[in-house]
Amino acid sequence: MRAGAVAQRLLVSSRPVSWINTAFPFAAAYVMTTRQIDVVLIVGTLFFLIPYNLAMYGINDVFDYESDLRNPRKGGAHGAVLDRRLHRATLTAAAVLCLPFVVFLAVVGSPASWAVLAASLFFVVFYSAPPLRLKERPFLDSITSSIHFFSPAVYGLVLAEATWTWPLAALVAAFALWGVASHAFGAVQDVVADRDAGIASIATVRGARWTVRFALCCYAAAGLAMLLTAWPGPLAALLALPYVVTVWPYRRLADADAAEATAGWRRFLWLNQFTGFAVTLLLIWYAALTA
Repeated sequence: MRAGAVAQRLLVSSRPVSWINTAFPFAAAYVMTTRQIDVVLIVGTLFFLIPYNLAMYGINDVFDYESDLRNPRKGGAHGAVLDRRLHRATLTAAAVLCLPFVVFLAVVGSPASWAVLAASLFFVVFYSAPPLRLKERPFLDSITSSIHFFSPAVYGLVLAEATWTWPLAALVAAFALWGVASHAFGAVQDVVADRDAGIASIATVRGARWTVRFALCCYAAAGLAMLLTAWPGPLAALLALPYVVTVWPYRRLADADAAEATAGWRRFLWLNQFTGFAVTLLLIWYAALTA
């Protein structure tokens, strides 16, 4: 296969539309703590923008190959069905791209930041890879997926030596609950494909209807947690409402019709862009108030 074609497939596998979901939390956490732009910020943001996502999603596409073959939504923003010939190249590319960034971040970091980064990468790998394959352990699958997204923020805070407070902990908890909800809802659309492939998930075990309602509860809890953050953080509680509205129509979804949730998932992907913009405005406001 030509190098250009391989690069294109790896790009699709890395889910470009979702890159910002891991790079932004790190950058925001680091900048809001240090209040400066430096080489550590730039390198860390680039790491969580591309190599981290290629590792997270590429490893998933390799070990979910059998399920993806049965899944009609795969392709584009939802990831690639990787030809078996690309599996080794994907794993190699993920490792090679991550290594120099990890080395740099280890050099500039502290033992505490090493531990957070190591844990983050551990869950990136073993969410999909055997022998743990956490994505097939119901409830742990949603928790691990959430770690993928809030751990870059925690890493940014620890790397910048932030002072932990209860409002800051509430913010991280809200982000974690958002991640759990988002994974659970995302798993609903794959109930049929995952069951056909013999893959367990929170949705295959609990069913589409229960899982959608669980996601709704987690989104609502995330909004409530934001009420405990420092001003203007409580305003971000309103940002949970569009997610509730997006998921609400699927609360009675039958397992046989689970693929219908893909329409809601597409709206979710673009809703994240709006949410990120709103969160950015709130962070700028907070920075101005605490300058």
